Amino acid sequence: MKPAWIAPLALVLLASLDGHGQTARSGPEQGSQPIPIYQSRGAPPPGDRLASGRDGHQLFRNRCGYCHLRGGMGTNVLAARVREGQMAGPALLEERTDLTADYIRTVVRNGKVAMPRLSRVEVTDPELDAIAAYLAGPRPK
Repeated sequence: MKPAWIAPLALVLLASLDGHGQTARSGPEQGSQPIPIYQSRGAPPPGDRLASGRDGHQLFRNRCGYCHLRGGMGTNVLAARVREGQMAGPALLEERTDLTADYIRTVVRNGKVAMPRLSRVEVTDPELDAIAAYLAGPRPK
């Protein structure tokens, strides 16, 4: 299990890059006015991250996928629990039909077993609502 501080640290480090693997720079060498990093990368300004039009599926893959897509740590832990008979159903969250939006919100904010809790900085409330609606919603056949 990775320490809970790894994900936020990775986000801070990624935010400091300009999209070309270089640290975004501002200051005298680029002119007299500093350039906010979100402008140097072409991303929207801080605020509601859902404003960029991402839906629950995209947010799930971006925010939760490193653990909960095929081969991820969360999927492997859930698969072991299925094999041991502690849990019924598929290990991939996207394949489960027994999840409710309230349950997903509770687990994300409080953590469960090997999953650490995620703060509102890591996943905002609007993002979590969209992710929960996606995972609890009907699946295309």
